[in-house]
Amino acid sequence: MKKALSSSGDIVEFSTLESKCVYLDDEHMKMEYKYIKYCSEKMSSDLIRRGWRRFGDYYSRPNCNACDKCQSLRIDVEKFEFSKSIRKVLAKNSDTKMILRKPSVSLEHLNLYEKYHKHMQLKKGWDYYSVNADSYYDLYAKGFSTFGREILYIRDSKLVGVDLVDFLDDGLSAIYFYYDPEYSKFSLGNYSIYKQIEIAKERELKWIYLGYYVKECDSLNYKINYSPYQILQNNPELNEAVVWS
Repeated sequence: MKKALSSSGDIVEFSTLESKCVYLDDEHMKMEYKYIKYCSEKMSSDLIRRGWRRFGDYYSRPNCNACDKCQSLRIDVEKFEFSKSIRKVLAKNSDTKMILRKPSVSLEHLNLYEKYHKHMQLKKGWDYYSVNADSYYDLYAKGFSTFGREILYIRDSKLVGVDLVDFLDDGLSAIYFYYDPEYSKFSLGNYSIYKQIEIAKERELKWIYLGYYVKECDSLNYKINYSPYQILQNNPELNEAVVWS
């Protein structure tokens, strides 16, 4: 259940009650939210730098009473080097077509999303939630303003991956990526992050904001492999300084 806290203009702030953590079995979680209609690129950038994540018109971040295991992580684009193994992944995807455009919803999107999440339910025990066009739009294709984009990956004339990203004033925010498990041999998850880094380098952006790294969570601990990186050291408000190290 969500409890409203405050409202100011087009911003509504609220938080959830404490509930079982979706990342760690032995922990509890509480999330704080900002509903922002027509969020500006500057405010979005300021929020993401402070550990918030955007889904549709909503920005959220953990605000747990006795746990700080969700750590915001960002990749240092300027210092990132494409190793031999990374170049192999890029070469393996030389026939993968990439399309960068505004977020959208189609039957192809929905079918791929369902296929991916059914696969992850079997592989990692994820909770499975079916989506329709409206719920997908609210989560991934709404609130993109001037900065939100989707990157479509095409192989064999079919959609095999969808990467949702926001362009910030100093980097890219990786919102969500899903792919066709039949194409797992192409390492599309890694490939999508390498392509984000390439785009950031081309546009002289310094960071890839990967969201939360949780050491004990199998679905989130992979993020520490993208080195060099920085971790957010505080939980600042918009009028407070940000400390990454």
